[in-house]
Formats: sequence, C-alpha cells, structure tokens
Amino acid sequence: MGKIIAIQGGACSYHHMVSDAYFKENYKINECLTFDALADSLSAKTSDFAVMAIENSIAGSIIPNYAIVDQNNFSVVGEHYLDIQHQFMVLPGQTIEEITEVHSHPMALLQCKVFLKQYPHIKLVEAEDTALVAQRISELKIKGIAAIASVLAAKTYGLDILAESVQTIKHNQTRFMVLSNTPNTDGNYYDKASIKFELDHKRGSLAALLNVMSDCKLSLTKIQSLPKIDTPWRYSFFVDVTFDDLNDFKKAEQLIQIMATHFKVLGIYKQATL
Repeated sequence: MGKIIAIQGGACSYHHMVSDAYFKENYKINECLTFDALADSLSAKTSDFAVMAIENSIAGSIIPNYAIVDQNNFSVVGEHYLDIQHQFMVLPGQTIEEITEVHSHPMALLQCKVFLKQYPHIKLVEAEDTALVAQRISELKIKGIAAIASVLAAKTYGLDILAESVQTIKHNQTRFMVLSNTPNTDGNYYDKASIKFELDHKRGSLAALLNVMSDCKLSLTKIQSLPKIDTPWRYSFFVDVTFDDLNDFKKAEQLIQIMATHFKVLGIYKQATL
C-alpha cells in the first residue's frame, strides 16, 4: 500500500501538494481536519509520517505547531518549501459582484487581505481548509460563495478562477515539516537541525549560547520563543541551524546541553532548497 501521510486538510490542499512533491509516489494521504487530529494520527501510528506547515513568509510562524512537535516527541525528518499561489474561485457562470462571501483557511484570508479589501461587500468566513471549501462549493453547487485555494483545487473541482494569485505578496512561501515518530537513522547526508531548550532568566544567557553556536560553525536560520504555560515569564526556544559538517553540530550539542535546560534535538535532516 505504501506510506500513509497525515496532512491537515483534504485532497488538493497545499499540504497534499507538499506530500506529492516530497514523497513523489507510493503513498496515500490521511486527511485530517485539524493539526491536533494530524498529531493524533501520527501518535497512534495510523499514519507513517505527517506533513505540517510551520511558518509562512508573510504571516510568520504557526506558533501552536511548535508545541505539537515538542509535546508529542515527534522527530523532524525533512522539510519542504512551497510557493503558495492563492486563487479566487467560484462555481462557473458568476461574476465577482455576485459573490457575497469568501470562505477559506484563516491563514489564506490573512495572506489575501489587500485583494479582499477591494470588495467590502464580500464577507470573510474562516474555514478548516482551503481545498475542502472548493470541494464543498462544487459538490453542493453553491452560488454566491467563493473559495480561496490552489489552481489544483480549481481544476479538480471544476471551479472558475475569477482572480489569479490574489495573495498580497506574490512570492509567498510556506515551510512545511515532515514528521515521524522516529528520527533519521539512514546515514544520509544531513546539514540542518531543529532543537529546543530553556534558559535561566539571567542577563546574557541567550547571547552566550548563540556565541557557542557561532564558534561551532553553525548558522542560525530560525529562532522562535514559546511561553511556558505552567511557568509565567519563562520561555522555551525553538532554533533551526545549518552546518557543513555534522560533527560541528555534535560538538555544539554537547556544549548546549551544559548551558541550557530541557534540551532536545527535534530532528536532524537535509535542508530544503528555497
């Protein structure tokens, strides 16, 4: 049967497109309405891997998804960048003046804010997934409601695209993590790692740790803080680093374990090309 990949959303969603690009063939998607459902599927091993959006070049980090990776002890085994091109689509035979509502994922609506402001008569309605909205409009023959989704969704569900690439910033990329219950152990070439740690609340502690990374020839590509729910004003840090030699990362790992608390390697993997 091949690998089963948990995705947030349905067929023709952006998560589905990433699965297709990353796994290429011999896989089946497990459609999950929410990221929590995706996590449950991977934890229960009803899926072999999961594809999960983690940050967007316009809207920034998807903060709750960092907690999902950490709390479920998932391993990051890969990543993929997808150029997100949002299309404004409707049931055939309608004009944009006839549309009273547009439904899509909240992130997609946010990314198309400038375009949508041109049409104040159109109400914005948040939905669980971009492609599922397109599918619903098609199957139920709903007029007066538009979807914001991918070209693939429009083609698959027979919808007319009234406006192309309606995202505010035309080069709109989302980074997706590929997750597993077990870390990479196949011995392939890896040049990126995701880690998590906590620090004592004292001056210079983060700066000192970042200096160690630099001394060990690591390049910092992302740092994200997340508040600890049970400890006010304490934070966990999620950091992505790249390196030319895995031994440099291993050396930094040993030092960071001494300097930080609750240190965890979330994954070592090959960085994706932008």
